[in-house]
Amino acid sequence: MSDLKTLAESLVNLTVKDVNELATILKDEYGIEPAAATVVAAAGGGGEAAEEKTEFDVILKSAGASKLAIVKLVKDLTGAGLKDAKDMVDSAPTAIKEGIPKDAAEALKKQLEEAGAEVELK
Repeated sequence: MSDLKTLAESLVNLTVKDVNELATILKDEYGIEPAAATVVAAAGGGGEAAEEKTEFDVILKSAGASKLAIVKLVKDLTGAGLKDAKDMVDSAPTAIKEGIPKDAAEALKKQLEEAGAEVELK
């Protein structure tokens, strides 16, 4: 048990550089893709490098010319009711979805832009 505690203390005290090195070793030598590397880096402090943003907010800036199509699309994408979707579109700029992964945020942005909306990721 004391070995595990020592290991845990070592992991918590890693710098960002050490975490990146550990992630490379795990990936190259063991085939493990450490998804939690940024979490460990954030918990370990050592603000030597900027953390990569992993969660995004999709902000509807404007509905554009086809407001009805945007309302329907927002309704479908968010699962909100028709009135709630209309209220979101009417109160633009507003967050359509918050704290979602980058690929999902980009997909939502693409769909909304194709329908004529002006969208921003934050």
